[in-house]
Amino acid sequence: MAHEPLPRTFLLRKPLSGRARVPGDKSISHRALILSALAVGESRIEGLLESEDVIATVAALWAMGAQIDRVDETVWTVKGVGVGGLLQPEIALDMGNSGTGARLLMGLAASHAITATFIGDASLSKRPMARVMEPLKQMGADFSVTPGDRLPLMVHGAVPAVPIEYRVPVPSAQVKSAVMLAALNTPGVTRIIEPERTRDHTERMMGGFGAELRVESDGDARIIEVTGEAELRPQNIVVPGDPSSAAFPIVAALVVPGSDVLIENVGLNPTRTGLFEVLRDMGADLTFENEREVGGEPVADIRARHSALRGIDVPPEIAPRMIDEFPILFIAAAMAEGETRTSGLSELRVKESDRLSVMARGLKQCGVTVEEQEDGLTITGTGGDKLRPLETSIPKVAAELDHRIVMSFAVAGLASQHGVAIDDISPLATSFPTFPPMMADLGAIAG
Repeated sequence: MAHEPLPRTFLLRKPLSGRARVPGDKSISHRALILSALAVGESRIEGLLESEDVIATVAALWAMGAQIDRVDETVWTVKGVGVGGLLQPEIALDMGNSGTGARLLMGLAASHAITATFIGDASLSKRPMARVMEPLKQMGADFSVTPGDRLPLMVHGAVPAVPIEYRVPVPSAQVKSAVMLAALNTPGVTRIIEPERTRDHTERMMGGFGAELRVESDGDARIIEVTGEAELRPQNIVVPGDPSSAAFPIVAALVVPGSDVLIENVGLNPTRTGLFEVLRDMGADLTFENEREVGGEPVADIRARHSALRGIDVPPEIAPRMIDEFPILFIAAAMAEGETRTSGLSELRVKESDRLSVMARGLKQCGVTVEEQEDGLTITGTGGDKLRPLETSIPKVAAELDHRIVMSFAVAGLASQHGVAIDDISPLATSFPTFPPMMADLGAIAG
């Protein structure tokens, strides 16, 4: 994805206040499109996240035969081809920066009679794909890959694919979901054993589309059985607001004195609420209002008020439930009283950037005391005092083309003495293109 750098300096205009809505959940948006493309008939999706990541999935599904149209500002329709009906794409599938889209679609292609080439931007091309390829190879798919098991790569689908029993070696909703999608066109029962629970959007939505699916617990492990070959029915889907996106204005309100904001329509799937639990343990004033269920997913409006946060030891077992939210948690920790210690976060080193090292470096630029370990950070907070950079009046942070790093340091800018400059905010287009104007409406300035 070629783009011109868009540097911005984020600082505070007044205490944050008001109501806001964040974009639709990215994880659910990808899955809604993919499963709609496998249904026979027309599905309707309301509230789809219209970011570059999700639009890359739209384009890839178009290339494989699905007809996808934007009806108006809030509604999309998808005319599916049916399980087993994917067409041979005539172009490479450019996934941009979308690791989720790439990995889920690799699973989809693995059990269809097609060969699909996946490419991505510089950031995605550095991310490892071996963990997804391994179970798909066991199901019969073949791969032609770049050295290091990275993009560009080709998936040669297996028909018929072979059902397997697969124990996911590390917590990964993407790996689990890729195998589940491959299983839809695989005769027999594919069994996935998940030692640690991860996001269950695929299970919830796949069942809603009519797939034969069974989920049970065996001690701490979850066992998911998918019976192929499936026949999926079209659905009407409402996508809730993304809790990973809501995390940024919520933490901003917590760390800026006098702030009181309400973020509406946020998905509260229990596999995604780890950050909110940790913040409450740190003393955050968070309340869930108007709790309800939308499209099979729990939803609420979240009210966040400025709070005196305290450092804690974050239990490593909660990491799968908040893996994308650790960058913004580190900002909250920087403003807390005392030390916040995290561990079990090696996964953060293979995200869009090495989020541990990038966050540690940026926080140090902002004057925060940080110790970086192999699998986590130890952060000594300011106790609520504004961040004060060590060397320059306005630190300039290198976000490494990572949208969550951009937003995290934008929030840090609101809690700093002179603001924080970010080298390039264009990665916001991958997940939250409306972030700057939303924060401006709440009281921030993006200079």
